[in-house]
Amino acid sequence: MKNKKIFGTLCAIGAAVCYGTNPIGAFLYKEGMTPPSVLFWRFGLAWIIISIVMFFRKEKLSVTRKEFGILTALGLLFLASSLTLYVSFTLMDVGVASTILFIYPVLTAAIMAICFKERVTLPTAVSIVMSFVGVMLLYWSPQGDTLSVAGIILVLVSALTYAVYIIIMNRAKLNMSSFKINYYVLIYCALGNLAVALIEGDGFQTPSSLCSWFYVAWLALVPAILALVMMVYAAKYIGSTPTAIMGALEPLTAVLIGIFLFKETFSIRLLIGIILIFSSVILIAVQSNKPKQ
Repeated sequence: MKNKKIFGTLCAIGAAVCYGTNPIGAFLYKEGMTPPSVLFWRFGLAWIIISIVMFFRKEKLSVTRKEFGILTALGLLFLASSLTLYVSFTLMDVGVASTILFIYPVLTAAIMAICFKERVTLPTAVSIVMSFVGVMLLYWSPQGDTLSVAGIILVLVSALTYAVYIIIMNRAKLNMSSFKINYYVLIYCALGNLAVALIEGDGFQTPSSLCSWFYVAWLALVPAILALVMMVYAAKYIGSTPTAIMGALEPLTAVLIGIFLFKETFSIRLLIGIILIFSSVILIAVQSNKPKQ
């Protein structure tokens, strides 16, 4: 049991880091692609890769009616979360959007406490506060720029649907591999975004350069396949709230990408934010691995 807790904790950390590279997809907007088109290629390519893996694993695709209902809910929730987040990238800075998105651990803990009577421990509450303050320090701007109301609403919807996704993943206890779960989730995400791309006025776009295909491949492999597979194990072995709180590493990943790849300025404020986030992750990891009395 202890080894499963440790494995679940490592998966939660890995999923957060992988998912933290999501804003890379915004580079595709410069190529003239719209959010639904970007997400269709991301999830479509990820689905093809997952299908190949399942073929070699000789996994059956059959599911029960109950499992189909749960997988449908998961697919639609992840579709809504990813699409609203990517649209918000067109309305505000990706760093600001990532900051607002981080309220999903708070939403997860609140939903679990209200709907499932889960006790919120002191370490969990402290972790939520520390990580949230850390993220605000990472992206807080003293200029006081006005944010897009539509963008804020979209990110709030993304955070809420992602929180519910994590909770259902944990509570459903699906008796199947993470590959099989994500096989169905990715189908809904790909087809849903294709439908939106075809319906909206801008239509459907295809990557037009090698650089664009690189970004699509990255989005398919890292924040889609790797993050989703590890998220399944994390939610299964350590629970919804610890998994969500370790998502503090998502915005931290974005900051480190900016510093090392784009030569962005490193300040004391950023350092304090990083320390707070790492401290919150360590605190919740220790709490989740502590045996129950």
